[in-house]
Amino acid sequence: MKLKPHFLLFLTLFLPLLSHAQLRLASLFTDNMVFQQQAECAVWGWAKAGSTIAVSASWGKQKYTAQADAAGKWRLKVKTPAASATPYELTISGDGPAMKLTNVLVGEVWLCGGQSNMEMPMKGFKGQPVLGSNEAILHSRNDQLRLYTVPRSSVTEPQENSKPSPWRMAEPEAVSNFSATAYYFGRLLQEQLRVPVGLLHCSYSGSFIEAWMDAENLRQFAGVKIPAKGDTIKLQSRTATTLYNGMLHPIEGYGIKGAIWYQGESNYDRPDEYEKLFAAMVKQWRTKWGMGDFPFYYAQIAPFDYTRTSKNKGGKYNSAFIRDTQRKIQDQVPNTAMAVLLDIGEETSIHPMRKEPGGTRLALLALAQTYGQKGFGALPPTYESMTVKDNTVAVRFKNSPMGMTSFGQELTGFEIAGADQKWYPAKATIAGSVINVSAEAVKAPVAVRYAFQDFTRATLFSNEGLPVSSFRTDDWAQ
Repeated sequence: MKLKPHFLLFLTLFLPLLSHAQLRLASLFTDNMVFQQQAECAVWGWAKAGSTIAVSASWGKQKYTAQADAAGKWRLKVKTPAASATPYELTISGDGPAMKLTNVLVGEVWLCGGQSNMEMPMKGFKGQPVLGSNEAILHSRNDQLRLYTVPRSSVTEPQENSKPSPWRMAEPEAVSNFSATAYYFGRLLQEQLRVPVGLLHCSYSGSFIEAWMDAENLRQFAGVKIPAKGDTIKLQSRTATTLYNGMLHPIEGYGIKGAIWYQGESNYDRPDEYEKLFAAMVKQWRTKWGMGDFPFYYAQIAPFDYTRTSKNKGGKYNSAFIRDTQRKIQDQVPNTAMAVLLDIGEETSIHPMRKEPGGTRLALLALAQTYGQKGFGALPPTYESMTVKDNTVAVRFKNSPMGMTSFGQELTGFEIAGADQKWYPAKATIAGSVINVSAEAVKAPVAVRYAFQDFTRATLFSNEGLPVSSFRTDDWAQ
């Protein structure tokens, strides 16, 4: 039957309105999802303007209601019980048929963000493997670990909803395509906490940190160009605000315990600016979520020869400067801590194949500092102070109650300089939580650096095997 033109016009105008009026949930809310335990967790979606929406959960008898606003959007908060392995149901009703989400768990939820080293899936990138992942994938089946990936989206205006994506239970097919760093983090958390864990993965390869921030918070940075609504996005992951608009803004307010972050490679050549951007980003996220200073743990970028991908050499183009910036941030931004990856870098690949150490070290930070577990090392030794006696510098470290070790290898990577700011390789010896550093060529030392090259190898560790970060005691320009 041939449709008449006026009927086609009716369908064109009326069906979008009908679709918008239908009860629907934001993309985040699907079967198999995880709610943060013992919290007031937001649930939101769209319905007919002015209609009343009711939400009830099978863990209790309380019914929560909200009214859709003039644009049809509604939002309410649901009180969640203590974590449980018991699967629940969530019922959402309004005008028209009710909706029901099944196999819903209550436990611990973590947001996992960053760029390619966070995005890199367990199966690896083409020609770039994740070491040991095939066996880990094979043994990954765990219905108490749930995975969600926010689909890529780069746009110039904040979006109300992200693209559709399901929550999935951990099993080989789902895990193989999921962030390796996030998976190893969540696997250890679930194992140790013995409660359901949900991982909300939101990352994009090659992204600048500015792409994950909103326009309001970026206006304080004069050098950052904020795109206008109609601008063409030439660099999808490196345009300010665009990943925030398309991926992060749509999920803001979802109930989480904290966040983990693995990013900085794309900002390696702007360490001074990164220090300020990072602090502003964390503050923005915490403000938007409205949960106070929730835990924010991040991975220090691993050593890599950046001259392979850039003509820039020397000075602050040396990525050790941004590693040192990342080291200092944890003392400047409250409730943050850094996982050091100095021992897993690869000279010829910006994507280290050893992803398990990063995820595990981030989990150790969460287990110790957020969940209060004890008896294991979580924080690596960190530079604290230095004193000079004759031609020797004594460098003191905190977080090293059991002292430090090189595990039998030669302790290398230390440099020493006098007032002339010329650096010389130095001899270093371990004395508990102190490293004594000297060089024959420097009679009156004033500064020390460790592992301060683009690509370097860790030689100094805690007794528990956590590597010491690159550091410098100076504040010189180069």
